[in-house]
Amino acid sequence: MTTRGWTIRWLASVAVLTAVTGCASWPPARAPRYAYTPPKPPATPATNVPRPKDSTTRPAELTVRGQNPGGFGGQQNSFAPGSNDQMRYPMPPQGTAGGQYQNAQPATGPYSSYNQPGVYAPNNGYPNSSQPFAPGAGGAFGGPGPQYLPPTDFPPPGAGEPIIGDLGLPPNFADIDAFVEEARTGRFMFGVGVNSNAGVTGQIVIDERNFDYRAVPSSFQDVINGTAFRGAGQGFRLEAMPGTQVQRYLASFTEPYLFDTQISMNLSAFYYQRFFFDWNEQRLGGRVGFGYRLTHDLSLSYAIRMESIEISDPRIRGIPELENVLGTNDLYSGRVTLTHDTRDLPFSPTEGHLIELSYEQAFGDFDYPRGEVDYRRYFLIRERPDGSGRHTLSFAGMAGLSGSQTPLFENYFAGGFSTLRGFDFRGASPRVNGVTVGGRFQLIGSVEYLFPLTADDMLKGVFFV
Repeated sequence: MTTRGWTIRWLASVAVLTAVTGCASWPPARAPRYAYTPPKPPATPATNVPRPKDSTTRPAELTVRGQNPGGFGGQQNSFAPGSNDQMRYPMPPQGTAGGQYQNAQPATGPYSSYNQPGVYAPNNGYPNSSQPFAPGAGGAFGGPGPQYLPPTDFPPPGAGEPIIGDLGLPPNFADIDAFVEEARTGRFMFGVGVNSNAGVTGQIVIDERNFDYRAVPSSFQDVINGTAFRGAGQGFRLEAMPGTQVQRYLASFTEPYLFDTQISMNLSAFYYQRFFFDWNEQRLGGRVGFGYRLTHDLSLSYAIRMESIEISDPRIRGIPELENVLGTNDLYSGRVTLTHDTRDLPFSPTEGHLIELSYEQAFGDFDYPRGEVDYRRYFLIRERPDGSGRHTLSFAGMAGLSGSQTPLFENYFAGGFSTLRGFDFRGASPRVNGVTVGGRFQLIGSVEYLFPLTADDMLKGVFFV
């Protein structure tokens, strides 16, 4: 048969395929950039044709090429004349060896063939099907012959297939060069605030989320272009918070994958000073913490704390709980915490829950155990279509029990927006002769309804019980 006669019969078969599968809605095909000559069909039906083997096969080929990665063999065949998949897998003329095309879903398997050597057609089973077609099971075009290809082994370009340059790619492949620029991972923040717990405070923060302690700058240019101490995905934070009632200075370092494992490590050192109404308190210490994520929502952590606490300037003398801690006290503790966290946001969450179970053992100048449970649940009541303006109903409960040797500065204190709304800071705590001494047991529960007051969600109101 001449090439012209074969081309006419091939176009006729394409017209039949288009009518059967309803492809009129497809975009018009572009003019081919390269001449294409379909392979000549065999004179007799081929059987047991060996599967093509080529070390240069491209596993991602069928998933990105053409309009329907399902191919000829599925129920949703929708190839238009001139489409790239037809050029890759040309349909045989009706009545030729290999059988007539039938729009039927093959029984199982990822691929099928129409009995032409070296030419295979994918089917809608890819990539989930796990069994190959049995020979003669009625593949894409029916009839016996080679019926399978493994999901990860694709045929190399066949004879007569158009090639782009020296890349060896079908015409609808394209080389893509992706140029990415690292986002800003460092922050410098400063501000001034006032609240009922801490009075007037200032804040200066340097926070780097892509820190690298080994990237020591070799020149001042490394500092200018931002490559100094950056690149390892570690965290580093410096914070200074001077204020009228509270001062805090903190330096912390976080390694999210310690020694390339799933264990995280946090090191921190701090200085803290607080002018309470009944005494002054000063803390100098550090903390070493390790964490491990058991599942996506469940994590386990362990922390060691070392502090030197100085209590001075008591307002009233003669209170036993206060007299016992005047001066400098050394405190060390180990704490283990199990956390289950499904909240959508760590700050101002609107959905999910947080459950924390912790146990701490303290030693040093004071020796005591402590166990705590913290439970918080959030429900999204309503929101705008764009996700803003969220109204949230939340429930919170905290319970804690500490040993009999717990010092005054480690007791539980309630009152204020962070513990019990509607009370002054530490205003719901036990007192002895007018001095707030706190307690060794706490049980706090609250229900809150949080809602926005402004369209930009910057100002919010809350009802609480």
